[in-house]
Amino acid sequence: MSLIKTVKTATLFSTLLMVSGCASIVSDSSYPVAIHSTPDASNFTITNRSGVMVHSGITPTIVTLKAGAGYFKSETYNIKVSKEGYTDKTFVLTSSLDGWYWGNILVGGLIGMLIVDPITGAMYKLPADVSINLDSATTASNNQILTIASYDSLTEAQKETLVKVN
Repeated sequence: MSLIKTVKTATLFSTLLMVSGCASIVSDSSYPVAIHSTPDASNFTITNRSGVMVHSGITPTIVTLKAGAGYFKSETYNIKVSKEGYTDKTFVLTSSLDGWYWGNILVGGLIGMLIVDPITGAMYKLPADVSINLDSATTASNNQILTIASYDSLTEAQKETLVKVN
């Protein structure tokens, strides 16, 4: 191989490394997330940080969600789960920084770190599973509330209703 071909090949290889992001190469920008609930067969809706519904269905299921919401912006989802006879519950699912993003220091360079991975969303990741437990509506309605207060914070009317405990 001639010196010119070797230089061209090395230059091409170096350029490819510099314009790619490490997390973009090793990771994804969208992830499958398993949605589970107790009880099963609960209805759910998923909305993104902008309030746009991105998915709905019945548990258990797997949905594919984007980890990024824009340039250097991680995505956050609200998962609302409901079932007749149970109290609705909302779970906040937040993407986190992918460890492979730091591989840009070695492989992707500044272009990967500041442009490619932030634009594609590959610098973020989502958990593989979400489990949401619903409370029975009858259990929730029978709960009693315990309030703890200091004696000095009570009104005179409240102080009069107190019972001394030995």
